[in-house]
Order: sequence, then C-alpha cells, then structure tokens
Amino acid sequence: MRKPKKAQLILSALKQHYPDAHCALHYSNPFELMVATILSAQCTDVRVNLVTADLFQKYTGPQDFAQADLLDLEQDIRPTGFFRNKALSIQQASQQILSEHGGEVPNDLAKLVALRGVGRKTANVVMGNAFGKADGVVVDTHVSRLSQRLGLTQATQPEKIEQDLMALVPETDWVLFPHLMISHGRALCKARVPQCERCFLAALCPAAHV
Repeated sequence: MRKPKKAQLILSALKQHYPDAHCALHYSNPFELMVATILSAQCTDVRVNLVTADLFQKYTGPQDFAQADLLDLEQDIRPTGFFRNKALSIQQASQQILSEHGGEVPNDLAKLVALRGVGRKTANVVMGNAFGKADGVVVDTHVSRLSQRLGLTQATQPEKIEQDLMALVPETDWVLFPHLMISHGRALCKARVPQCERCFLAALCPAAHV
C-alpha cells in the first residue's frame, strides 16, 4: 500500500477512536502555552499542569517572568526537570517578548523560533493551538515513535520526520494529527511494550508483524 493511502487510513482510524484528542497542556493564552511547552521538554504533561497551576498565579505574564528572581523561578519549576535551563529560557524569552514584540507572543513561526528556548516544536504547538495556524506538524517523542513504527517515515531527526508527515497528512489536519498520535501512544503504542494485539492499526503497522 502506498504511503499516502496508508496515512489516510491511519488518520481516519485515529479520528474515530480518539474523537476528543486535544492539547493536554493547560493554558489560557499564547504566552502560557509557550511557557508550558518549554516546561514539557523531558517531562509529562500531567506534571507540567500541576506546576503551572501555581506558576501562572504567581507570574501572570511576560513582565512577571522577565523580572522574576531567577533562583526563585528555578525552584518554582524544579519538578519539571532541567529547571535551570528552562528558567533561563522562559525569562529571556519573556524579556524578548517585552522588548521586541510589545509584550505579545508573536503570531509568526520565524519570530517564535527566534525566542530563547523556543524551537520548532514549541513554535508549532503555539501556532497551531493558540493561534489556529498550521505551519507544520508537531513532532514529539510519541509522534516520532509512532510515525516510524507505522512506516510513515524512516527519518530519525524531528525536522525530517515533520517534512515526511507534512507530505502525507492534509494541511487541515496538521494541528490535530499530533494529538491523535499522542493519544494512541499513551493508550496502546507505548514505548517499551506496545500493545499490538489490541491495536486497531495493527493491520497497517509493519512493527506489529515483526
């Protein structure tokens, strides 16, 4: 089966099984989503949401983060791991937003990735979920793992995986597709022990027959 047809079948099945798939991070504006996504690196969304519940009450916007005592900020986000780098990224990105963008998160992919700590993945998350603009496909560990197992890509670098997926998935589904894949990765296609015997995608998945 050709990849475009297989991708279409996979997308349709995922939509059917995960009709409520959505961004799991809690946020009320683009800035909060940017911060939460930075914190989500090497950390679960559940833990990030626990941390940001208090964090976003203490720091209400880029001004607060920009002026925060860095050591205090580090301790506030410590449970998410890599807290020193994350605190510095969030503070410097906040300062850039204030000095270069009038205090508003830019609605532009190139300007987003120019912010400290905001890579293409984080920028895609913000663009797609906060601004409703599909400039690419978010590739996290779930999307990477499932795309390789399902035979949608042979690439290992996130940027190349994203390009392969953008060629296979309709642009109208670029924002939703990662949420569907993440839902499936958490439910069945787990990293260590994938539950292939229960998987509704098994017939389409080369890894299920290895």
